[in-house]
Amino acid sequence: MGLAVAGANRPDGKLVEETLDSIPVERPEPTAEDPQGLCLDKAYVGNEVADLAQEFGFTLHIPPKGKEAQRVKKRARAKARRWVVERTHSWMNRFRGILIRWNKKPTNYIAMLHLAFAFIIYGRMELFG
Repeated sequence: MGLAVAGANRPDGKLVEETLDSIPVERPEPTAEDPQGLCLDKAYVGNEVADLAQEFGFTLHIPPKGKEAQRVKKRARAKARRWVVERTHSWMNRFRGILIRWNKKPTNYIAMLHLAFAFIIYGRMELFG
């Protein structure tokens, strides 16, 4: 999971490269049998994001608009993947220091995000029950 922090007035699409560069774990090489998906919302529509996804070897999943969205809804195998991102955001919002940003320094906020991710992962491991 990558992480980039910026002001609220910065568009999400401008942080894609910084976020993908910040992924700390070396990814396996994507293949035709085992592609790696990048699920984004409609704020990321554009050639710049599509080019970055292709450069990093991701298959881009962005919900379509208009008539294309109606066609996708009719196909049984084209299920939405956005719930994974929304679920993770919901888990992160349980931490008061993340829900409302109290830290003025970006490094302190990033440390808070890492701590929250550590708690989330530890809880998902189900070691104690």
